[in-house]
Parts: sequence; structure tokens; C-alpha cells
Amino acid sequence: MMRLPLFEFRAPQTLAEAARILDGEGSQAMPLAGGTDLLPNMKRRQQVPKTLMSLNRIPELHQIDLSDAGTRLGACTTLSEIAADPCFRNGLTALAQAASCVATPQIRNMATLGGNLCLDTRCNYYDQNYEWRKSIGFCLKKDGDTCWVAPGSPKCMAVSSTDTAPALMALGARVRLASRSGEREVPLTELYQNDGIHYIKRQPNELLTQVILDSSHGWKSTYWKLRRRGSFDFPVLSVAAAARISANGVVEDARIVVGSVACLPLLAAEASKSLRGRPLSQDSIAEAATLAARIAKPLDNTDFDMTWRKRVTAEFATYALRELRGEDMRGERLLLRRHSSSLY
Repeated sequence: MMRLPLFEFRAPQTLAEAARILDGEGSQAMPLAGGTDLLPNMKRRQQVPKTLMSLNRIPELHQIDLSDAGTRLGACTTLSEIAADPCFRNGLTALAQAASCVATPQIRNMATLGGNLCLDTRCNYYDQNYEWRKSIGFCLKKDGDTCWVAPGSPKCMAVSSTDTAPALMALGARVRLASRSGEREVPLTELYQNDGIHYIKRQPNELLTQVILDSSHGWKSTYWKLRRRGSFDFPVLSVAAAARISANGVVEDARIVVGSVACLPLLAAEASKSLRGRPLSQDSIAEAATLAARIAKPLDNTDFDMTWRKRVTAEFATYALRELRGEDMRGERLLLRRHSSSLY
């Protein structure tokens, strides 16, 4: 049986109190929201904070503000709330789809939006119990000095496995970070960096408090996820796409994001640019899908063969863009959910 290490538990009731705790404890403290990823990591000794600071008693972190001007979501909004709310449709459909396919209903009832955005990176050599990792001499991400995925690499290659980040990046989201010295807003595309250890630019004394979205009027969005089993598993490839399409069917703006193929979600800038000013025709979709697949460089550190995962990136981008065009893709989604493992 894997047991939690000893830790001190704090439960602030205001953001100011939480900021003071983080400012005093620094990297020795970690925020605790749903705990669906952090607590298992602690049992495996991947993360061993001396202090856990619960965020559940801070009212501001649970607030949801939906209006024509935009959307503001508290970091402790649960994934179940997002998946079940019909307000998260049309322009925000990608977020609802991403939230709805995280793990199981029981985990989604606990897991939070902020927690999923700050999700630890994953790797076959890292996501094992302590004794297994010790037997191979540990790895660069924790307690070792070698990245077993790429032994010659000076940096960790663990993969970003958040579902909601690609969806929110496609929607142009920003996040609010708060500390004792003040608050700052950061575009979600600038929150992450390509390093499996230092994958997020949030400082140890900062809290991710809110997700901010501008008006989604005129936008359509979607999210597609590949995993071996049709439920529960982390993504090994994801594609989020959003587009604002004029009345005559021309794409005015678009964003495509590829997830789970690097240490951070990748904005497919060239693919997105190729769609602007064009209708979502078979040719424009094929060109954008090819460009999106070019940026995917998966490694052999998650499920499925890495060359196959790269190849199907274009197919998933095609599915997403066909859905934005208005095609009914429920059959393809059902096939993916039932037979993900047989596609490989």
C-alpha cells in the first residue's frame, strides 16, 4: 500500500491569506484543490511538499461569471460543472468536451479547472512508484540525472497531458495569477514552456485564481482526444480547434492547438493562418491538417507508437475542422470512444 508522506495542512479562507502562506513557505508548499493528481503523485513520492494548502474555502475561486462580454471561471470550478452546464456550448464547446473526457465522473466531481491547467507532466519512466523508479536509478525529472526517454538530452522530455489547456488556448484564454505582491494576467499560450520539469511559468508564490475568456460570439470550437481506452486514460494526442466563420462561410479567424505531443500544448500558428480568408473546403482543411501535424514531435514516453501518433495528428485535425464546418461527427467520436485501442 502506498501511503502519503507527512505534511502540514493549511486551509485559508481568503486569497490574501493564501498568498501570505505561499509567500512564507515558497516551494515547500503546494496548493490543493481537487487533489486528483497531486495526492497520487505524493504517494509515489514524485512530489513531497511539506505543506498542503487547501483552496476549497476561498469563495472567489468557485465563482463563475458568464456574460455576453466574456466568461470568468474561478480556478476551483470543477470539471463536472463545466461539462454539465449547457452555457458551455457553441463557442465554448471545446472546453466542455475537454472537461467531459477527463478521467471518470467521480474524478471530474473533484478535479478542478485550475488543477488541470497546472497538471504535472507525465512519462512512462516517471509515473511509477518509488521502488520502480529507484531500481532504474530514477530519472531527470525526479531524483536522477538522466532522461531515460532521450539519455543525451540536457532537459526532461515528460509530456503535457492536460485536456483543458489546449481547448482554452484555442479559445484565446488568459489566466490570472495572484501573489502577495499583486496580480497579473497571462495569455494561456505564454503560461507553459518546453521543459518537462519547469513546464509552467507560475512562480511558487503564485496562485492561478481565474480563467478569463473574451466573448465567444460568432465562434465555434471543438476538442478531439486520443487515448487507448475510451474513458479514464490521459490523452496521448489531442487537437483543439476554434474558428470564427462569416455568414458566407469564410474563416475570419482560427486557432488550432495540438496537445500531448510535447512538454507543452503547441499552438499550430501556420495551420491556423492558412485557414484565414478561406472557406473550410476539403483542400483548406487538408492543408491545415498537414501543417498542424508538422509541429507534432511525440517521443516514446507515453502510450502507442510515437510515429503512429504523429501520423494520426493530421487525421484528428481533419476531424476537428470538419466538425467546425458543420459535419455531424458523432459516428467518428463514438468509434473513437469504443475502439481507440483497435485503431492502432
